Amino acid sequence: MAHEPLSQEEVLLEGFLALDTPEGFRAELIEGEIVVTPPPDGDHEDYISLILKQVVRESSTDMDFSANKGLKVTRGPSGLTHRVIPDGTWTPTDRRLFRGAESWMPTEGVAMVAEVTSSRADRDREAKRRCYAQGRIPLYLLVDRSRSAVTLFSDPTDGDYGDVVTHPFGKPLALPAPFSFDLDTSAFG
Repeated sequence: MAHEPLSQEEVLLEGFLALDTPEGFRAELIEGEIVVTPPPDGDHEDYISLILKQVVRESSTDMDFSANKGLKVTRGPSGLTHRVIPDGTWTPTDRRLFRGAESWMPTEGVAMVAEVTSSRADRDREAKRRCYAQGRIPLYLLVDRSRSAVTLFSDPTDGDYGDVVTHPFGKPLALPAPFSFDLDTSAFG
């Protein structure tokens, strides 16, 4: 029985899923490109820790958190399947979305993702932003170290975010429901 030849996207996905990534590194499939990144530096992890502590302490809704959770994004005008790993992923605790989830879980029910820029900041600013919007993740929080600013993207529509609010480090940033508090960025500088 003859099999249909695999599409270029299917070949890329098979190759990606078969990768043997070195320990501590992470591999993502973003807009048709396989991206491998090394473990984050200490400052990167400090920003995530500062955000996580505030969400636990201040959020109006109990949230579950995962660092480096694989998300599968299959929506969008490009038709590509993206495999992205945010620095932080938050979901409402009452949904228990992480429990029983596969390595690459769908984005439905994710309340917010966060990224802290590293050496290739444009990927976080552009490609990953579009991926998260295509996955209809309501909130994308970007800590941009090279610009000393924090940006909240919201209202995912047509493969991008409709609302963008950027504040310099030191100025609070309002996180809407289900978080409903002002993120203190004074320690980000």
